Amino acid sequence: MRDWFKKGEHWIWFSASTVSISVVLVFGLLAMISYKGLIHFWPHDVYHIEVKHQNGEKEVIVGEMHDSKMKEIEDPNAPHGKAEIPQYLIKTGNRDVYGIDFRWVSSADVVGGVDTLEKDVVVIERYEYGNVYGHIQSITVDGKTVTDPVKALAMLEEQVEKGTELHDEIKYIEKIEIGAINYKIEGLRLEEKRLRAGGDFTDKDAARLDAERKEYQEDFDKHHKNAQALYQQADTLGEVVLSIAGNKSLTVPVKKIVHFWQPNNLNFGERIGFFFSAVKNFLLDDPREANTEGGVFPAIIGTVTMVMLMAVFVTPMGVIAAIYMSEYAREGVVLKMVRISINNLAGVPSIVFGIFGLGFFVYIIGSSIDELFYSYALPSPTFGSPGLLWASLTMALLTLPVVIVSTQEGLSRIPRSLREGGLALGATKSETIMRIILPMTVPAIMTGLILAIARAAGEVAPLMLVGVVKLAPELPLDMVAPFVHLDRKFMHLGFHIYDVGFQSPNVEASQPLVYATSLLLVLIILTLNLGAIMIRNKLREKYKSLDN
Repeated sequence: MRDWFKKGEHWIWFSASTVSISVVLVFGLLAMISYKGLIHFWPHDVYHIEVKHQNGEKEVIVGEMHDSKMKEIEDPNAPHGKAEIPQYLIKTGNRDVYGIDFRWVSSADVVGGVDTLEKDVVVIERYEYGNVYGHIQSITVDGKTVTDPVKALAMLEEQVEKGTELHDEIKYIEKIEIGAINYKIEGLRLEEKRLRAGGDFTDKDAARLDAERKEYQEDFDKHHKNAQALYQQADTLGEVVLSIAGNKSLTVPVKKIVHFWQPNNLNFGERIGFFFSAVKNFLLDDPREANTEGGVFPAIIGTVTMVMLMAVFVTPMGVIAAIYMSEYAREGVVLKMVRISINNLAGVPSIVFGIFGLGFFVYIIGSSIDELFYSYALPSPTFGSPGLLWASLTMALLTLPVVIVSTQEGLSRIPRSLREGGLALGATKSETIMRIILPMTVPAIMTGLILAIARAAGEVAPLMLVGVVKLAPELPLDMVAPFVHLDRKFMHLGFHIYDVGFQSPNVEASQPLVYATSLLLVLIILTLNLGAIMIRNKLREKYKSLDN
């Protein structure tokens, strides 16, 4: 045993066990997030639960079983005078009727158990007020009322499909076509202010701007008229009456229905189809109901756009700094202090970078840009307020030490003979670096970029100060020139998780979305990293012979 310790083999086993525990913890965390995130999209069965209150009154609860936990109650027959019984979290929906759509039910109050399925129950997802759980009583379309359940269900499916098409058309007109026109009209207003501020505004300019405004206004009126016509068509889709728990009826206009389903009647194949449809809606829809419902499409676009811009900014800055320190700067006290500062910079809390970005980029640089180039738009700021550009630059500074250190490590591994060979063949030092040294360092640069992307995509604190918002009316990336709008605020998946998980008024409804969004953020980071890893591996194979 003493020889075993002297050989140091115990450290090998200790390191291996520590790595094994870390791997198990990481995969366990990913498994938990995946399960809790994906189960949100699976169609849950709806149960019929009868509850008897202490006053003897009975109540019927219809809803989905979302969670359960043990509750401690007084029990004189128990060994310590207390016993634990299960209680269940039921999603009852119908928020506009009951006021809440989640409630806890104690098993002590349940009559007959909680395993009775509600036959033929219909679940309706609405654009407002959440889900409805009930049975179809009738549907009325164009003054014609159908009460037969089978015919009413078929008619409802047809009308909801029409409503979805109308909603998509209205959304396209309002957000894309009318949004582009409003952007152009605002551009004309700012152009007129700029010309007037510079004293260059002429009658010819006034006539041109008026003609363009008239043209845009005509297009606006045409699209607005089309949207109003679609709204009127949506009003004619009819309404459906449902009987809900508590012997109550609820009338739901078809135009407010996102989609509906009968979870207890679905077979396994239909449940699989529902699952993938729900995932697609989550990825492509906009958030609703204070971000507790709907999708995360704007947050996906904002996250990916910000990370890509950050990579564009941080890569040249980090590579140039590393090349200067490794190839040009003389060894000395100053260079040592710079390297120490860079290493220490990696340990600075991220919120400090956010404060720096707000103070330096937004208030100093952004305000100066507004005064120099956009003074005609003041007091409305253009770049003097948080936006995509400043968020990307702030995250670039946050991840800069990682890229610098990784690039320096790559430069240090290049044999000195390659440098001398390039110089011996008549190349200048800069040519040797650009054509021989730097290409061989690209794998190390990509390694630093991978680490930078992973950190930037998950940071929240600094982004809250320099551009991320709860809900952005416009995407930072669209089909209107200049296509990437650096001055716009944007949504971010990390901030979306924080907002839904800790700022939501409906905690129970937000929990599944927190896990689903967290899983999506992890997948996006993995996708970006895998792309960078593939590029790095190809370059590593390309220069492998030179390394040897």
